[in-house]
Amino acid sequence: MAEKTIMLCCAAGLSTSLLVSKMQKAAELNGIDVKIFATSAADADAKLDEEIPDVLMLGPQVRYLEGQFKDKLNIPVEVINMQDYGMMNGEEVFKRAVSLIHE
Repeated sequence: MAEKTIMLCCAAGLSTSLLVSKMQKAAELNGIDVKIFATSAADADAKLDEEIPDVLMLGPQVRYLEGQFKDKLNIPVEVINMQDYGMMNGEEVFKRAVSLIHE
């Protein structure tokens, strides 16, 4: 079982799927056992009922949901840096997610 769980959320869950695979590679390179998964904004509440992530990272296109999730969750919630998201920089997004977990 993974030590930590990172949840990504975007409009449809598709663009973050590629980011998830790049983040998993970064985790493996750093020897960190982590579960990373993506979901659509429409399915986010259902996923949060199933999973208990340690951090929720939002795609820039759903930044409007940040306040709503921060109000109802007791975990770090942050919008993914737009440049890292656009470049699909899984390593940087992974590092940021881990740092949020440890803050």
